[in-house]
Amino acid sequence: MYYAYKYRLKPSDAHREELDRHRDICRQLYNHTLYRLNEYQDEHGELPSMTILRSELPDLKKWWDGLSDVYSKVLQTVVERLFDNLKGLSALKENGYGVGQLKWKPPREFRSFTYSQSGFKLDKKGGQTVLSLSKLADIPIRLHRAIPDDATLKQVTVKKEPTGEWFATFGVQMDREPPKPPEKPEQCVGIDVGILKYAHDTDGTAVGSLDLSDERDRLEREQRKLSRKQHGSNNYEKQRRRVAECHADLRRKRHDFLHKLSNYYAREYDFVAVEDLNVKGMMESPSNSRNTASAAWRTFISLLKYKCKREGTHFVAVNPRGTTKECASCGVSTDKPLWVREHSCPACGFEADRDANAAWNILSRGLEDVGVGYSESTSPEIFNFWCADESCSDSSTPVETALPVDIPVSAKRVVQAGSPTLKERTAQAVSE
Repeated sequence: MYYAYKYRLKPSDAHREELDRHRDICRQLYNHTLYRLNEYQDEHGELPSMTILRSELPDLKKWWDGLSDVYSKVLQTVVERLFDNLKGLSALKENGYGVGQLKWKPPREFRSFTYSQSGFKLDKKGGQTVLSLSKLADIPIRLHRAIPDDATLKQVTVKKEPTGEWFATFGVQMDREPPKPPEKPEQCVGIDVGILKYAHDTDGTAVGSLDLSDERDRLEREQRKLSRKQHGSNNYEKQRRRVAECHADLRRKRHDFLHKLSNYYAREYDFVAVEDLNVKGMMESPSNSRNTASAAWRTFISLLKYKCKREGTHFVAVNPRGTTKECASCGVSTDKPLWVREHSCPACGFEADRDANAAWNILSRGLEDVGVGYSESTSPEIFNFWCADESCSDSSTPVETALPVDIPVSAKRVVQAGSPTLKERTAQAVSE
């Protein structure tokens, strides 16, 4: 499998100046290659191939003095980057989107360059780990986690964030294959995501949403200060970085929460079912779009998907239509407004939390879609699970059920440093 490992660089002022110079040379080459692509298309009536434009690089070095200062593989990846952008535009056009043409990149929009296959290595110098980049420098790097011994480094992308920080992202190829998912999973879970409770699963765990209100307030204050600065001044640039730091703080805290939550479900269960939500369509709704964007459900699903593949866990995204309305016990649909947080079936008398009922429907659909076998302990039939007493399972009439005792888990416990996340319940839940 192919993974990405991201680390923070610790460049000196001289390193920063040289990194910016290499980045700007790559930007200028990108713009020149785009000019040559349009020129070739006007002359020949068709787009040139990547090989044709890459073959022009040796001739460019004869009159372009700065181009020889950049490693050759880096220059080749700049040309590849242009054609990757063209493929992206073509894919959007095939899907019915109205697309224009590629534009020249200003300095603020071209923030990275890539060493592919060669020209880079991790080394130890002066008692610290450094990233050696050919024709550039040996830059100190903070390896906060080790790269596996059996991993092969395929490439490294050096990027400057809007905050001014530099990061290195390694493309890593693992020699070992991920474990195969079990034919008969024993630990199965369905997850219903939301805003009031970020995730409610079939085990009764209700994970609260991450509270980023203080961070948002700080961002709004800094943005108001930025609007009062004169554009292009030194004070404007300082304030712009403060705003970028606020955005980065929000993004890091959100990703940290999503990584830890998705990692828990991928490792603790053999089968995970979630909703295949159309987040883009939900964002176009005039109501609650800000909270929908902040929840980052699509990011959570993407993280959960690749982590399940890594851990050998079944992953399935089901159609979300009707998961809240259908009764998980008998399948009868009941309309309920959003403010109604409890499910009460008029046909069979089944009562449960609204999100818990949806989670069981998601799990049932997931097992049906995949068609895997499962043990009796993980059966989606929840009749006995939710019954208030054992005798109700023998009754053929609508049974009287009790609301399930959910286990609330604060988002702070998920992101707490060194915390086993959801595995240990809160003291209050344990005592109950």
